[in-house]
Amino acid sequence: MQRTGTFHAPYNNPLFALSYVANEVPVLLSMTGFGEARLQDDRWSVGVEVRTVNNRHLKMSAKISEPYGALEPELERLVRETVRRGTVQILLRVDRPRRSDDYRLNTVAVASYRAQLQALGGDAPVDLAAVLVLPGVVEERKPDANDPHEDWPALSAVVAEALAKLQSARAEEGRVMADELLALGRAVAVQLERVEARGPEVVAGYQKRLTERVQALVQAHGVAIEPKDLIREVAVLAERADISEEIVRLRAHLAQYVEVIREPESAGRKLEFVVQEMGRETNTIGSKANDVEISRSVVEIKGLLEKIRELIQNVE
Repeated sequence: MQRTGTFHAPYNNPLFALSYVANEVPVLLSMTGFGEARLQDDRWSVGVEVRTVNNRHLKMSAKISEPYGALEPELERLVRETVRRGTVQILLRVDRPRRSDDYRLNTVAVASYRAQLQALGGDAPVDLAAVLVLPGVVEERKPDANDPHEDWPALSAVVAEALAKLQSARAEEGRVMADELLALGRAVAVQLERVEARGPEVVAGYQKRLTERVQALVQAHGVAIEPKDLIREVAVLAERADISEEIVRLRAHLAQYVEVIREPESAGRKLEFVVQEMGRETNTIGSKANDVEISRSVVEIKGLLEKIRELIQNVE
């Protein structure tokens, strides 16, 4: 069944009027996840667990049953095909069932212990159960060591299954994160629209206040002022407080922000760069526009960007 939907944009802003179908849902991967797989038969019992947490780079640590430690390079190569960023903790446990011929009774040790006990106890019978627990009586025979690489094809299949489950969990969390990131982006767009609408009012308000002050000075002191001087003063303020370029750039960064979220591959680092640029433009707007309403919107945008930063810290 094909799923369709629309994100409704504030003020009909086409930037956030996003239509999508099922195969266009944003693809983000969380850096936090878990996957496991098991294999058990007459030959062995194999268990693989993979856990990931966020990290700016790819870092892997592995715990591998002996004698398979030599397979760590192959294991890391397989992990790198799936995970690009984050700390990966992987456990590969291989157990083989015990067989009767894995143990051998050391008859020489038994005879030695028995003779010594009889020498101490005289005619008292020797408890064989007590002898069997003495050191060296029961010897464990290790199976002939095979080349661990010969078992890698079977083991790698279990590892691949665990990684697939890990990837599925990361993708599911990533879809939730993408929805939240888009919602936060729309909230930024709402505040930006308010800032843009308020900009001309700031200049008009300054012109009105300046005119009133000049008129008061004229009435109080009889000072004359040329209209062109008043216009020039207003123009200087308008230029200093002009935030139109910053608004255009911030809107462009928002468009890129959405594009990155919807890229076919997760791009957490790219999102970090885009949000950093959004923060710069927001700071400039706040410093240039000397207005309470705009300052409130700037504070709101900064709060939203901080939430976005926290989220994308966990995006691969």
